Amino acid sequence: MSKRKQTDEDSSDEQTPEFVDVNFDYYNVNADNDYHAINRLFMQLFGQDAERIETGPLTDLVTRVAEESGVGSTIKTEEEEDSDPYAILTVISCHDHAGLGGLIDYVLSKISAEPAFHGTLTSLLQDHPRCHVGLVLSERLINMPVQVMAPMYKMLLEEIDEDAFTHYLFLSRVYRLDPEDERESKRQRSTNVDGVYGFHPEDDEIMEGSVNLAWLFWRLMAVQYATHTVTYGLPTESVGLGRAMLVPGEKLKWVVKKISERYTV
Repeated sequence: MSKRKQTDEDSSDEQTPEFVDVNFDYYNVNADNDYHAINRLFMQLFGQDAERIETGPLTDLVTRVAEESGVGSTIKTEEEEDSDPYAILTVISCHDHAGLGGLIDYVLSKISAEPAFHGTLTSLLQDHPRCHVGLVLSERLINMPVQVMAPMYKMLLEEIDEDAFTHYLFLSRVYRLDPEDERESKRQRSTNVDGVYGFHPEDDEIMEGSVNLAWLFWRLMAVQYATHTVTYGLPTESVGLGRAMLVPGEKLKWVVKKISERYTV
């Protein structure tokens, strides 16, 4: 893949863009090496509430479970396995790790504005082992193209047992534009729900997969990461918005197939 680099000309103050080939590769999670970079990605994911969630212990738990289980991938520069990862995708059981308790409580508090979603997720979490919820954590640097995600999701499918989880809980970042900003912006965006857009284009496919569980989940599931007023399930400010999506386990293959069809290079 290529990205644009700015270089200085000797005889001019103007900067001339050049294209530099950058090859990415996929690696297993390395808890010791990857900790700091993944912690920064989680801080990006949770925004202003990162301190409340305590992303440091969360990162330590997630990376060590991912390393031990072999479930999950990172993206780094090719042949630089000891470098910082630019992206992570993994899934971790919501039931088997006491260290996730604070994050689960946080998510439940944020979706309390939507009783149907809150009640369903609470029931699933309490009905273990009949129900087993997997928490999907996915984040990448802002300038990473969406096309890198299709292989990550394919690998994730191969790394988990088909019946490992009855449901998958996805957390993602979103932002909101007012009508004037929407008209002026030329940027291609993901699906708009009441002016709310996902930072991650693949959220469209994940949301579509969640519809088959209960349409209320995706219609009113925007969660309030920052401490702002919630109106009809959606914060009124654009800063600190997040999204929770609950996908039935049998729909994950379908979601991954749709992501691959749309975003594979």
